[in-house]
Amino acid sequence: MAGIVRRDRFDILPEPFRRFFEGDWESSWLRVEEYQEGGDMVVRAELPDIDPEKDVEITVSEGVLTITAERQEKSEHKEKSSYRSEFRYGSFSRTIALPEGAAQDAVSASYRDGVLEVRVRVPEHPAGGPTKIPVTRS
Repeated sequence: MAGIVRRDRFDILPEPFRRFFEGDWESSWLRVEEYQEGGDMVVRAELPDIDPEKDVEITVSEGVLTITAERQEKSEHKEKSSYRSEFRYGSFSRTIALPEGAAQDAVSASYRDGVLEVRVRVPEHPAGGPTKIPVTRS
């Protein structure tokens, strides 16, 4: 059967739908990892191709760390007989509960190689710890 061309089932879909089914949909979420390192809680967020001074806002309020980022990406394809321009943009936000006793005034952030790192000073042993409540008979 010469001349028959097999096509992938995603080839017939428009570009946005194809990216959705092929898995590019997941790339739009703000992915984070968090861990303890010494006396710090470290939160790392994958934020490639942004300007951290312009496109990222980090706040701490009432025991919650919030990272908000905005991305704008433009690509142009110019050829002899055609021109195509694409825009990808969006705003992403993640909130992370901080451990009890986290110091809101001891937060630092750095950005390197597409990764935002936020460090929050936390006590090694939360003040007071758990309290045992005695039960009495009435």
